[in-house]
Amino acid sequence: MLKKTLSALAFASLALTVHAADVVLKVAATAVPQAEILNHIKPVLKKQGIDLQVREFSDYVQPNAAVEDKQLDANFFQHQPYLDSYNKDRKSSLVAVPNGKVHVEPFGAYSSKVKNVKDLKDGATVAIPNDPSNGGRALILLAKQGLIELKDPKSLTPTPMDVVKNPKKLKFKELEAPLLPRALADVDLALINTNYAIEAKLNPTKDALFIEGKDSPYANIVVARQDRANDPTIAKLMQALRSEDVKKFLQEKYKGAVVPAF
Repeated sequence: MLKKTLSALAFASLALTVHAADVVLKVAATAVPQAEILNHIKPVLKKQGIDLQVREFSDYVQPNAAVEDKQLDANFFQHQPYLDSYNKDRKSSLVAVPNGKVHVEPFGAYSSKVKNVKDLKDGATVAIPNDPSNGGRALILLAKQGLIELKDPKSLTPTPMDVVKNPKKLKFKELEAPLLPRALADVDLALINTNYAIEAKLNPTKDALFIEGKDSPYANIVVARQDRANDPTIAKLMQALRSEDVKKFLQEKYKGAVVPAF
């Protein structure tokens, strides 16, 4: 009887230990570099009793929808201007978690037809993302190169309709962000998010004709529902993401294509 009681107690103790170490945190991410960064910190979180489960997405809408619908706990793929635009368009209320900034992916312009932006011909076709925040980001970068002039230089979400000067008569083609690398053969210039550029085997620091500087305001953030923003488990996720270990990982793996924002 005593032996059975001890066995039962041992089993119960083991069950409690397993349960305590089995805090599951489901985070949506785009494959590169966000999912790679999250997978890098998995062992760190495991030691703290957190089972980080990364769900990869290839678009910029579903990761937010999955968090809003409570299918996932948080996501890591977007910057604040995109989140603001998404919340406005979808009438949602997702938020950046405290200390949510992790890295900047400098936005770049690529071409398979010209080696220098000066060689762009009049009437050249330029592909840009079709979502308001990234499309605006592309136009701002073009304006900084002197290729166009925008109605309101301070706006973060200009559209092609806001172009007031276009000396080269550039033609804008708006595409979904993941499709931009594949459009390179069909356009003269494409403005591509770094995560999709890296996936397409483009090296932002070598292949981009021009690229944002490290002072870009478009830092990638971790996003959650308002009721989860201050969750202790998500706070531990942020501690791991904003660690010196991750800073070193970003610098060594991406060599300037992904820049720490902390």
